[in-house]
Amino acid sequence: MAEFRLPKNSRVNKNGKIFKASGDATKVKSFKIYRYDPDSGENPRVDKYEVDMAKCGPMVLDALIKIKNEVDPTLTFRRSCREGICGSCAMNIDGTNTLACTIACDDVKGDVSIYPLPHMPVVKDLVPDLTNFYAQYASIKPWLRTSTKAPIGQERLQSKEDQEKINDPSACILCACCSTSCPSYWWNSDRYLGPAILMQAYRWIVDSRDEATGERLDELEDPFKLYRCHTIMNCTRTCPKGLNPALAIAETKKLLAERRH
Repeated sequence: MAEFRLPKNSRVNKNGKIFKASGDATKVKSFKIYRYDPDSGENPRVDKYEVDMAKCGPMVLDALIKIKNEVDPTLTFRRSCREGICGSCAMNIDGTNTLACTIACDDVKGDVSIYPLPHMPVVKDLVPDLTNFYAQYASIKPWLRTSTKAPIGQERLQSKEDQEKINDPSACILCACCSTSCPSYWWNSDRYLGPAILMQAYRWIVDSRDEATGERLDELEDPFKLYRCHTIMNCTRTCPKGLNPALAIAETKKLLAERRH
């Protein structure tokens, strides 16, 4: 019987540090945060921080910023826009991949558990290594590919109906929440492109202004790049923007099937 366990140096040390709230705190919320520093040579641990929410913003990202600024400056995480647009603060909160800036602390019952996005190498603490993810994004050539020149002084126009086809996939912020929730991507991330990248590929395939539809479909017709998707639907359930990567993947498969007949 197969046994799947993390390597010894990756197993979480349960003896994390505890940072108590000040004695005058009136609304205490506890945050259990994954900590890992590769330079220390120590195993990961989970530290517990008590935060007075009466003196903190409502979102999980607000709490993380307060902890870093006032309690523990060594805590490391990514963040930028704080508006659910950049995707920088993607992490696993209360067991779900989401954006720390868009989930309220009060939406989590009990302690708030915060981990980096799953099944990716960790750079430090809550920062995953997205090198492979962005290399896969670059591999689909995410730009308009044309062989004819646009009319001089004019844009390449498209109808309202054609524009609506790319509305949703264009709203993807490449936060990687969907891809890191996908079991197929966990096991085959070296060859399977994953839901985020496949939705971006679909965005260019259905763009009426693009003239490389055939080449794009050729590049995806591969047992691993596209067909490792088994329609588990984790990607659609976890997307913080409410998008449907599974539908984009299904539509791409449909286009390939139609092309064969």
